[in-house]
This record gives sequence, structure tokens and C-alpha cells, in this order.
Amino acid sequence: MKNNSDNKSAPWWLWACRIFVGVLFIFSGLVKINDPLGFSYKLEEYFEVLHLTFLSGFALTIAILLCALEIILGFALLIGVRSVKVAWGLLLLIIFFAFLTFYSAVFKVVQTCGCFGDAIPLTPWQSFSKDLFLLVLVLVIFKNRKKIQPLFIAKSGDQLLLAATIVSVGVGLYTYNFSPVIDFLPYKIGANIPDEMKTPPGAKPDEYELTYNLKNKKTGETKVMNDKEYMSSNIWKDNNWQVVGEPERRFVKKGFAPKIQDLTIHDAQGTDYTKELLSNPFDNFMIVAYDLRETNENAIDRLNALAINLSSNYGKRTVMLTSNSAQFAEAFAKKHNLAFEIFYADEVPLKSMVRANPGILLLKNGTIINKWHYHSIPKYDELVKQYFQQQ
Repeated sequence: MKNNSDNKSAPWWLWACRIFVGVLFIFSGLVKINDPLGFSYKLEEYFEVLHLTFLSGFALTIAILLCALEIILGFALLIGVRSVKVAWGLLLLIIFFAFLTFYSAVFKVVQTCGCFGDAIPLTPWQSFSKDLFLLVLVLVIFKNRKKIQPLFIAKSGDQLLLAATIVSVGVGLYTYNFSPVIDFLPYKIGANIPDEMKTPPGAKPDEYELTYNLKNKKTGETKVMNDKEYMSSNIWKDNNWQVVGEPERRFVKKGFAPKIQDLTIHDAQGTDYTKELLSNPFDNFMIVAYDLRETNENAIDRLNALAINLSSNYGKRTVMLTSNSAQFAEAFAKKHNLAFEIFYADEVPLKSMVRANPGILLLKNGTIINKWHYHSIPKYDELVKQYFQQQ
């Protein structure tokens, strides 16, 4: 460790900014790199609204690199290595994030920024406020970047930075290929899907108000009143006042919202099977392949063989959920001689169920007993030994 008297003379407020920004950048990067595929979905939303759809094919790579960059810059700031370049990197990155969150807030296009992944959902304005506060701190660091002294000699600092880079990118590749280490989504192991879809008695929904633009026919006077004022004042009984245009509906207060709101499962004819599939009292498997055009077909074949063995030997039911058209799914099933039933749901909840295409869930009474990425599909003997041997 470098013993440098300049470290002791560094202003306390610079150290405070350095520690706060560094820790927050590392935390933000770690939370997102825990689920790089989820962050890539968020980037695709931004690419679409910014008319940069040509970048969508690189969303996953960009997601991993951005998350790793946050961790690397935060770590480098804490140990004081390459302070001038790190300060520039922090400034450019926070300006980039502030632009995205400001754009989301003003134009109401991406309603959750993904700043802290699904661990801490933030509204666009909350995200922008956070980025503005960080920008102020980063500007302080940037202005005093030459005063930042390293904690280690240059060679050791560079070695630590290289190690942080390898670990950051490695974690991103691992979580992409073998599912998030910590699952912050509503479909995590142990969750009961039907319960997560319920609204408890007495829970208040989102609150909205109507705004009326009024004009007096005789005097030309105008007023703006919300629906409560409009009714309580009895102005609606006065024929001299007329409503101009359509009432405007404005969001007032966030109410209770179930963690799972958008899951509806149906067959090719449109018949709703949500309740039936999620209330099955027996162990059953649900294969999730949100897009069969991009799914791993080798994994589908392995899951098909697994489903056949479990059905014939233990009577276990296996279904597959996809967002593709029935025509495409049926052609896909015929090509692969699929032995399981196919049902359909919207792409968004399917992407949240399991971060894999395909992924597999083991369910009982709607509770997720376990879930797997297609890279970690358990073997038939392992499943039997762990779940069915004593049945």
C-alpha cells in the first residue's frame, strides 16, 4: 500500500464524494450485471424510442460492458488509480445516464430506467433526480481529479484494476449463461404465482383525477377544476358554465399493484388456461421459450426427451409457453416432434419468468419449486432422485 502524506491532506469532502460515488457505481453495476439479459431488454426499449434499433442486436454485449464499466470506474475511484481518466469516464457516463433518464421522464417512453435493475425500481423522475445528484458529486471529483492520490503504487493499482475488469465481465457472462445469482423478479424460486397476481381486500388502486376546463357563457370567465371541486361546488348545475373540450385524466397517487399483472395463458383457440395450469396440485414442468425463432433448439430437444421420460415413468405433465403465433409454434413442434402441449402468453411476462430461451420451471400448486437455465438443465436421474423418488 502506498504511504503518501497527500492522502492525509486531501479534503474530507473530496474523500466523501469519492467514497459515495465509488460505492454507488459499484452497487449499481453489480445489481445490473446480476441480470444482464434483463438490462439488455431495457436497453432495447431505449434503442427503440431513440430510433437506434440497429443497436438492438448488440444490446446484450452493451449491457455487460456498461455494467462492467460502472464497477470498474467505481472501484478505480475508490483505490485512486488513473484518477484523471477515471474522472473523465465517470463524467461521460453520468451525463449519458442523465440524458436517458431525462428523456424517459419528459417524453414518458421508458417508465422504469433499470438503473438498479429489478432490485430497486425507480420512476423516470426519481432516476433523473438521482443522476442529477450524482452529476454534482462527479463534477466535484472531476474538478479535483488531480488531487486524488492512489492508495497503491502504480503497478499494484493497475493489477487490481485488471482483476476488477476480469471479474466484472466474468460475472456478466456467468449470470447470462446460468441465470442471475439473486433473482429479484416476481417469478423467483418459492414464489406462488397465483398469490402474486392477487389484489388483497381493501387495497387501494391507482388514484386519478379528472380536470375540467370551464367557461362562463355570459362573462367569458374561465376556470380549471378537478372532478371533486366540480361536483362539490355544484357548478355543473349552473347552465351558464360549460365544459370546454374533453376532461383531462391525471395520475395522482400510486396504489397497490400485484407483482404479476400481465400473465394470461391461452391455447391456440384463445381459451384461457391460466387458472388450470397454475392450480395444478401435482409436480409439473413449464418450459418457457418466449421466442422459438431464437431459442436453443438443442436444448428444446433435450427437454423434449426429458418430458417424455417423466411422463411415461412418473406421469408428470409438461407444457411449453411461447409468444410466437400458433401457426409458427405448431410447425416448430412438428419439426422437433414435441411431446408436450403448447400454450401462449405475452412476451413480457415470459421474459420475466426465467432469463433463458428456453428455461424450465418446476411447479406445484402454482409455486415455483425450482427453475433452470437451459445450460443447467438437470439430468433425468437427478430430477428423479431429488423430487420424485419418494412419490
